[in-house]
Amino acid sequence: MEWPATDMLVFLIIAGFVAAFIDSVVGGGGLISVPALMLTGLPPSMMLGTNKLGGTLSSATSTISFIFSGKINGKLVLALFPLSFIGSVLGTYSVHLLPSAFLQPLVVSLLVIVLIYTLFKKNWGAEATPRPLSTTGKTIAAVSAFILGYYDGFFGPGTGSFLLFLFLLLGFDFVGASANAKVLNLASNIASLASFFILGSVHVGYGLPMGIAMIAGAFVGSRVAIRHGSRYVKPLFIGVTTILIGKQLWDLLH
Repeated sequence: MEWPATDMLVFLIIAGFVAAFIDSVVGGGGLISVPALMLTGLPPSMMLGTNKLGGTLSSATSTISFIFSGKINGKLVLALFPLSFIGSVLGTYSVHLLPSAFLQPLVVSLLVIVLIYTLFKKNWGAEATPRPLSTTGKTIAAVSAFILGYYDGFFGPGTGSFLLFLFLLLGFDFVGASANAKVLNLASNIASLASFFILGSVHVGYGLPMGIAMIAGAFVGSRVAIRHGSRYVKPLFIGVTTILIGKQLWDLLH
């Protein structure tokens, strides 16, 4: 196992911290961590698997922080957790059979819809509006958890935004939506990481130092979100979603 040189190690630690700080709140940390890992020269599959190691440690840390804050609906996410997990396993397996790039136009379109809806709903997510889930609501939540788990394992970009948007639709405020989204993101990350380990596509020498930095970044990011609430989370969500749209459009056109 090759360990990174000192300058690369410092770079990965800084990039991991920043990526996890953002990802812990609204997702999108891969916009920073993946390009950072590209500079190591790892093969694409190894790079993605190594990124999942850091992402899993980050989402686990965020989940624990949000659990202690009381922002997580335990009954709901425990029901959805296995669906997201199974979906991610199937998605990770599918990526070895099918090209994932064909999803990009659809993903860009959906992210634009999410962004526009959030911008026009001025006070949306400022306060929680809890309501009992109907049978239809439970079915939509279950199907969405499975599909987004599959998507995260198969392609990935924007998963955090889509999960947060799902919980906003279920009546959570931005902080509560972010908290519950991280639990499902943890499920898909664990499943995907396990699959990458089985396929021998995780470089622990690069992933572990970056992952430790991501634990710190996730802890700080989730604490800031809990302390400052929706007035902090919503602008960050809009900003990261906008950047995600730009990144996907750039990749699509080039």
